[in-house]
Amino acid sequence: MPLAALLAAVLASTGTYALTRDDTQNAAAGGATTVVQANPADFAEAGSINWSATASKVTPSVVAITARSGASGGGAGSGVVLDKQGNIATNNHVVAGSDQLQVTLANNRTYTAKVVGTDPSTDLAVIKLENPPADLKPATLGDDSKLVVGQPVMAIGNPLGLAGTVTTGIVSALNRPVSTQSQEQPSPDQGPGQPGQPGQPGQPGAQESTEVVTNAIQTSAAINPGNSGGALVNGSGQLIGINSSIATLSGSSGSSQSGNIGIGFAIPVTVVKNITGQLIAKGSAQHARLGVTARTGNVEIDGAQVSGAQVASVEQGSSAASAGLREGDVIISIDGDAVDSSTSLVGQVRERKVGQRVALVVVRDGKRVNVTVTLGAAPSTS
Repeated sequence: MPLAALLAAVLASTGTYALTRDDTQNAAAGGATTVVQANPADFAEAGSINWSATASKVTPSVVAITARSGASGGGAGSGVVLDKQGNIATNNHVVAGSDQLQVTLANNRTYTAKVVGTDPSTDLAVIKLENPPADLKPATLGDDSKLVVGQPVMAIGNPLGLAGTVTTGIVSALNRPVSTQSQEQPSPDQGPGQPGQPGQPGQPGAQESTEVVTNAIQTSAAINPGNSGGALVNGSGQLIGINSSIATLSGSSGSSQSGNIGIGFAIPVTVVKNITGQLIAKGSAQHARLGVTARTGNVEIDGAQVSGAQVASVEQGSSAASAGLREGDVIISIDGDAVDSSTSLVGQVRERKVGQRVALVVVRDGKRVNVTVTLGAAPSTS
């Protein structure tokens, strides 16, 4: 079934995301994948990893989040402890529109929390415990550039309100472009949505839609509504991603098909570190910008048809214009990673930082052309 025919269900019980592939995207928003020697313990056969030890190491760093908005209900999600000061990473859609946050640690102690900052375009947020305990255990951050397809991983979170649930699987794909439409901030007279029945997402209220494009880690680890904001870790217990969405069969808003089907997506830890670091420092995040609009297009190379992101327009004065990108160019790779659609290009750019130099390969007049671009900054939405 084509990816475009799937739905990505929000893993908190506050709404749903629709998985889409738009023909035209604005590649205006933002780590290069480097070939490195991975830790054998992280990609050995699953049977040789002590998953009990991994769970014991990571579970204290993963929390359950309850978000409420007045008397109109709320939803549940997960979070990952970032530091001793009580900063916790989660998904924006877990906390959007809430005015009360409660965080339950692995030791079953519950604390109140407040929102530090949110970033709807990456679906990331940081909340902070108002009175963090002295024994708070931050997660150990890993390196997603070391990931390999087939590597065993573990997901930890609060699916369906079952806190501390761990599941295992593998990395199914890397650099998977996932475009979702989030149901954003509820209107003042409506909460973030009533929790759904077990196995179902909640029903969203009247909300604004924000597009989220993620250059995601795809995993077969079982994740379900409530896992949003939870941890995806390697065999060593290092955080490699924040679980954010799942794919379900098209039209499956009912109970039997709205949960896990073995296709889940996580935001890579490279993006998590970049965005949460900015949110903690200043409450908002700046995003990289290429400065083109693009649509998915095909080009012939060496007698074969290759998909890429075809430049529809170049913004005057942008990084793309300064680097000499032209209308009609078809971008087929960035820093050695394949770009096979406009969505792929958006996800790759959003993964990177403002001021980062990237190497593009474009096809122009039937020939490959190497173009180096220093990414600019997207306009602030704050």
